[in-house]
Amino acid sequence: MAKQYETVIGLEVHVELATKTKIFCGCSTAFGGEPNTHTCPVCTGMPGSLPVLNRQVLEYAVAVGLATNCGINRYCKFDRKNYFYPDNPQNYQISQLYLPICHDGSVEITTEDGTKNVRIHEIHMEEDAGKLIHDEWDDCSYVDFNRSGVPLIEIVSEPDMRSADEVIAYLEKLRMIIQYLGASDCKLQEGSMRADVNLSVREAGAEKFGTRTEMKNLNSFKAIRHAIEAETERQIDILEAGGTVVQETRRFDDNTGESYAMRSKEDAQDYRYFPDPDLVPIDLSEEFLDEIRNKQPEFRNEKMARYREEFGLPDYDIDIITQSKKMADVFEETVALGADAKKVSNYLMGETMRILKEKELDPQDISFKPEALKTLISLQEARKINGSVAKEVFEVLFFEDIDVESYVKEKGLMTVNDEGLLRKTVEQVIADNPQSVADYKGGKEKALGFLVGQTMKAMQGKADPGSVNAMLKELL
Repeated sequence: MAKQYETVIGLEVHVELATKTKIFCGCSTAFGGEPNTHTCPVCTGMPGSLPVLNRQVLEYAVAVGLATNCGINRYCKFDRKNYFYPDNPQNYQISQLYLPICHDGSVEITTEDGTKNVRIHEIHMEEDAGKLIHDEWDDCSYVDFNRSGVPLIEIVSEPDMRSADEVIAYLEKLRMIIQYLGASDCKLQEGSMRADVNLSVREAGAEKFGTRTEMKNLNSFKAIRHAIEAETERQIDILEAGGTVVQETRRFDDNTGESYAMRSKEDAQDYRYFPDPDLVPIDLSEEFLDEIRNKQPEFRNEKMARYREEFGLPDYDIDIITQSKKMADVFEETVALGADAKKVSNYLMGETMRILKEKELDPQDISFKPEALKTLISLQEARKINGSVAKEVFEVLFFEDIDVESYVKEKGLMTVNDEGLLRKTVEQVIADNPQSVADYKGGKEKALGFLVGQTMKAMQGKADPGSVNAMLKELL
């Protein structure tokens, strides 16, 4: 009988924090500037420059720790992790090894297999490295230090996950918590959330872990899933052939679906960690922790309960809207302007989700103003525009900052409320379609839908479908 194997997975998740300036200097953290323009002597590692901790980094790290049920180390400090790489200008990275800011937390995840807790070993603060840009044409590499010194937290899980589904559920839960806190936008495609996957396989029922490999810097859920599936298969094949898995760092190529060895896995002693002599230890007061606790936002579960109570929305609507802080904010702001909660919800679940899926966008990318959506709903309620026109206008306002009412008037999209013209058009449609009229009179309800469609076409989509329906029934 073939052996059964179990996959054991732990993650190291790096999250870029949403501060305006870097962790130890005043340089901008904005994404996408010209290479080496967001730099200074501190973040380029110039001799004699001294780091100063950004307080906002500390606040975000503690907030994420509290939201993931971690203990907070009231006394913690920074350490130097020494290694040599061209994008690391100091030849060390300032991180936390001995006394990280947060420890022993957990988050609850749900998959098809049920609900389970994934334990968090620690969360520590550190600085990001620069970025190497490889020029294949000239066969050389350039270094951009804009990212050097951007603040990170690293969330290190215990090896509690057993499948790609659990890993994705864990990452989605972390992303949602962090976005609700406003601590990061967690955009994988921009590198503000990156996951290193530590994976091993063992025979089902075995207590001892197998030898793990680490796959670095995977930047999409799709790549993470593919990497886990491919590495699981690779390790099982090695064990089945009687071989031994080597502990190493591997890079996964999502285009080929294969991974290759980068380097043998270093241990902590290889990095020669020691306390950073330029940064004083952090001593947190209970007042500081209370301040952060009091600033924690309303998280998803509380929001879901409130939406049920306050707006009477169906659970399906609530589930979709609250998955994203951005979506929930748009919903609440539009309703606060006086729009009907269910109608706002319908636009978010229907047209908004459709456009996000079609354009492969994230809810974070929603940029339309709640005021614009409120105006659109009001025009529809007042029957100044019909449903199909409203959808057409929504598609425009999703991408462009338009004045909805002016746009509708300029494009001549207002509903025609001329009863005389409508009556004349309906009479013409009835005269032109005797077969459909006969079908309707013979009990075929579908025929009425056809006649409504013909009338709407004749009115260039600018009639109110309800009025068309009523007029047709009256004249038939």
